[in-house]
Amino acid sequence: MATATVLSRLSLIPNLSSKPRSFSNRRTTPTTVSVRAQASFSDPFVLQLAESLEDSLSPSPSSSSSLPLQRIRDSSAESLLSTPWPSRRDEPFRFTDTSFIRYSQIEPVSTQQRNSEILENLTETHLPNAVIIDGFVSNLTVGPLDLPEGIYFGSFSGLPDELTNRVSEFIGDFDSGDLFWSINGMGAPDLTVIYVPAGCKVENSIHLRYFSGVTGDRESKRLPVSNPRVFVLVEEGGEIGIVEEFLGKDEQGFYWTNPVLEIVVLKNAKVKHSYVQKESMAAAHIKWTFVRQEAESEYELVEVSTGGRLGRHNVHVQQLGPDTLTELTTFHMCVNEQTLDLHSRIVLDHPRGSSRQLHKCIVAHSSGQAVFDGNVRVNKYAQQTDAGQLTRSLLLKPRATVNIKPNLQIIADDVKCSHGAAISDLEEDQLFYFQARGIDLETARRALISSFGSEVIEKFPNREIRDQARNHVKSLL
Repeated sequence: MATATVLSRLSLIPNLSSKPRSFSNRRTTPTTVSVRAQASFSDPFVLQLAESLEDSLSPSPSSSSSLPLQRIRDSSAESLLSTPWPSRRDEPFRFTDTSFIRYSQIEPVSTQQRNSEILENLTETHLPNAVIIDGFVSNLTVGPLDLPEGIYFGSFSGLPDELTNRVSEFIGDFDSGDLFWSINGMGAPDLTVIYVPAGCKVENSIHLRYFSGVTGDRESKRLPVSNPRVFVLVEEGGEIGIVEEFLGKDEQGFYWTNPVLEIVVLKNAKVKHSYVQKESMAAAHIKWTFVRQEAESEYELVEVSTGGRLGRHNVHVQQLGPDTLTELTTFHMCVNEQTLDLHSRIVLDHPRGSSRQLHKCIVAHSSGQAVFDGNVRVNKYAQQTDAGQLTRSLLLKPRATVNIKPNLQIIADDVKCSHGAAISDLEEDQLFYFQARGIDLETARRALISSFGSEVIEKFPNREIRDQARNHVKSLL
């Protein structure tokens, strides 16, 4: 029979003091950190991986444009060398097994290769877009009327001088993530930047399409890893849509994509983030998304994830001002022997903040597993907060597994907060309703499964992405 685990915690902590954390724009002086200088370390595998990442990167030139990326590499190296490889004994990875990565021969992709096969077979898009292959921007297409004046979209090294200092204020100033975040920081070959000036409202979303051009071999366990990294800064009153689409070059490609996206949303700005993960069924995909929101800003994430032998999305959102809105709407579907995992954390530190989270997942394979660990923390000064979290799961096969851990921590005492979880197969009453009207059982099941995910898919703001996601889910069913 199918397996479901729900670990729910609602904690009310009335007497703890937690002051709001202010947004820091401090700049640090970069220092060179050599992994070989670390003589003693408890995890030799991570040390070896750090050395291979260091060897894969060409030395950064001593120009001002290279300093922020070097700062990220230095801080990530320090963090990486104090972090062991995660195991099932670690709470954040209790239900997520990363051992197939650990016991592969990991090879960082070190050089940019123009992959004509990928570029020639791209589906047409009418959005300004970039093709990122193995962490390198291989093709950037922006029409003369696609983006308003003042928008920057490209490599950090190409930023105009007047923007370099402004963007550098925020780069490398996020809280540290886990070991995989540090691996990206140390191994990212470039930094793609999207900059939106104050008051600028961008009508066309920017479409980022990620591919792994180098694939390995499952028999020899050679696993190429790429570390794409993107930074988005939206100034006060700006608005933009970001579409991230991760695609597998072939259905059984063996590789590891380890991306990071960092977003800074300043006062009264808005970001709509669409994320579609369609990696190869033999691949690993571990992604970090960091978001920092200032007062009266809005951040909205809509996600559909279906690919990867292991797919994990870590989403951390911090509200740094009052009257701030955060919405996370996600849908995961396991149709193979795979694990799809969402770990989210929303921290509310200021009055009248609002957060809405809906997570839905379908496990349609007897060896499939879905994981949801959603943490919402309402700190002492976040009075009059309105926070809601709901997760719903469908288990369609015997031995299919879902592990759910909604976690709502409330320290403030004047709030409206709720969370809930539901796990089931398709309801017999719903199936009977279809059959009573002459619709066969298989068609009825397909219609109900499709409609279960459509609640999320319909929230994609871009029609082109919405149609692609809907057709993709139907083809998997």
